[in-house]
Amino acid sequence: MPMPPRSPDTPDGALSGGHDGAPDAGRDGGKDGGSWRQQTLQAGLDLLDQGLTVFDSSLHLVAWNRAFLELLSFPPEMTRIGAPFENFIRYNAQRGEYGDEPVEDAVRQRVDLALQFLPHDIERERPDGRILRITGQPLPGHGFVTLYSDVTEQRRTEQALRQANLELESRVQARTASLRRSEQQMRLVTDSIPALVAYFSVDHGYEYINRGYQDWFGLDPRHLERVSARAFLGHEVYEGIRPFVKRALSGESVTFDYELRTQAGEALSVRTTLVPDRGPDGCVVGCFELTFDVTEQKRSQALILRAQKMEAMGQLAGGLAHDFNNILTVILGNLTALGDARAGDAQVAEYTEPAITAARRGAELIRGLMTFARQQPLQAGAVDVDALVASVVRLVRPALPACLTLQAHTGDDAAWVWADPMQLENALVNLILNARDATPASGRIDIRVRTSVLDATQAAAMQLQPGAHVCIEVRDEGVGMDAATLARVFEPFFTTKRPGSGTGLGMAMVYGFVRQSGGVVDARSRPGEGTVVSLWLPAAEVPGGLAPMDDPGTVPDAARRGVALLVEDDADVRKVVRRSLLDLGYAVIEAAHGQEGLEILQRMDGITLLLSDVMMPGELDGRALARQARREGLARHVLLMSGYAPGMDTLTDLPVLAKPFTTAELAQALAALGSLEPGA
Repeated sequence: MPMPPRSPDTPDGALSGGHDGAPDAGRDGGKDGGSWRQQTLQAGLDLLDQGLTVFDSSLHLVAWNRAFLELLSFPPEMTRIGAPFENFIRYNAQRGEYGDEPVEDAVRQRVDLALQFLPHDIERERPDGRILRITGQPLPGHGFVTLYSDVTEQRRTEQALRQANLELESRVQARTASLRRSEQQMRLVTDSIPALVAYFSVDHGYEYINRGYQDWFGLDPRHLERVSARAFLGHEVYEGIRPFVKRALSGESVTFDYELRTQAGEALSVRTTLVPDRGPDGCVVGCFELTFDVTEQKRSQALILRAQKMEAMGQLAGGLAHDFNNILTVILGNLTALGDARAGDAQVAEYTEPAITAARRGAELIRGLMTFARQQPLQAGAVDVDALVASVVRLVRPALPACLTLQAHTGDDAAWVWADPMQLENALVNLILNARDATPASGRIDIRVRTSVLDATQAAAMQLQPGAHVCIEVRDEGVGMDAATLARVFEPFFTTKRPGSGTGLGMAMVYGFVRQSGGVVDARSRPGEGTVVSLWLPAAEVPGGLAPMDDPGTVPDAARRGVALLVEDDADVRKVVRRSLLDLGYAVIEAAHGQEGLEILQRMDGITLLLSDVMMPGELDGRALARQARREGLARHVLLMSGYAPGMDTLTDLPVLAKPFTTAELAQALAALGSLEPGA
């Protein structure tokens, strides 16, 4: 609209005179200079793309151009010098330019506004859809000049651009929300991984850490600016891993193991992998980090290696024990017989008694090796672990310093195992006395008993069968052990005690007994942090009732007991054992190997006792011979003897007497079989 003053859409202008069909006050038919200048000015105004009008101070048209008429669709006859501003407004109102507003109201309102001669810059959309920009400026003392511009395409372009921007913004917002959700999901995933996940830039600044860092070191993932590897790892650990970080930032993927401490003081063995992150130019811009706790994995590997080493050492120890037991059987048997034959001879006793004592000490050492090698015969039965632990505590309490605390902790569930109670008691006594030697007098030793059900994964890691187990844990506050000592703690004859303070077989015997009982033994220790030794044994059902064990008592050295078949491949051992059987009242038949013994059994009736070594040359060993004799009723009583025999833990159906043994020990074993009852 012309809008001289500022009328919302005022007349939309008028052009100066001289326009086609409009009166021209400046033309009188002559070609004077004024008329020529006016025509020239009009021609110039008509070349403008913008419409133009000038109204005087009384709102009458002074000047206009062709673009004004075309943009506002005014008929040419309306434009003349002196045409009232009101005419243009009424024309617009009548043709509906201002909508449904009453014509006179629309005219009056816009004329009144124009008379204020205010600057204005508005846009109006015409009924045909075109958008006009109308800009008016007052001419002080002279009227008003107004410019009209068709901004339809510009506004449509702007609208399209705005719409595109809105759509782009919407997509960006949607993508941002999606990325945020994705980031939240990714954080949820990384926070759920039992590992440390992080990303750090080439300048060593962390840009991402997962929740594991908060759990291990108390770090807040929301404040990465406060995260310093040197601070949470400690100077020593940090310096140890720096070379690996340097290699990773140079472009090499690296994996390395090290140890660290958490904020709770827990010592962990960890494994970290660093993967370089390269930018578009191929240069390393940072590193991805993944750190796992491999403490249990390393302990499992150590258990496997230890078991393999102990197995090899056990085979060696068992082989030595076999030969030494035979040697000691001969020595001890002959010395005992000599001492008995020359009883009362002080000179003989002076030589035989120290020799017999030394032989017995040797036998005890061999027995310890047998236990380590898992070849010691076990008298297994159902054992109430809680009751046994309480009994052991009462037993060893007097042997401990008065200010040393010894406390037993038992669980609510019944804890029963199938084991040799004497061997289990000896194992616990060994562990407690070892703990005593390593613990200050004012320290503390705790024994804890708990039941646990191991799944397949847990059991495999510990070399156990899945299922219910009882764990007996002996924990001390002693000096602890370094890694090198801990690796050898179960080896026979290895000890850190001063010479003369022990044989070094205590822990080896504990290891052998537990393994032979189907369990495992584990030790954890660090210098200055004490030691924890854990015995894991398969749980047994609580028995309904236990029959009391009978005391074999003393064996009468009475009349003949019947015929004993002695099967032993070592002639010297056979000679000594034969003498013991004769002393016990048996008539003795000898065989040098299993096949010979079987032939005698099959040919001869009425054999009271079969006493056979376990390991013998030939296809028929002592176990097979004893089982066949039992199955076919070839002997009333069967007893095996052995200094070493692979698979001794499978002889649960046959009684076994360990070599070397005395006549009295043989008598006790036979009494337990009922072979020495009067009249047998």
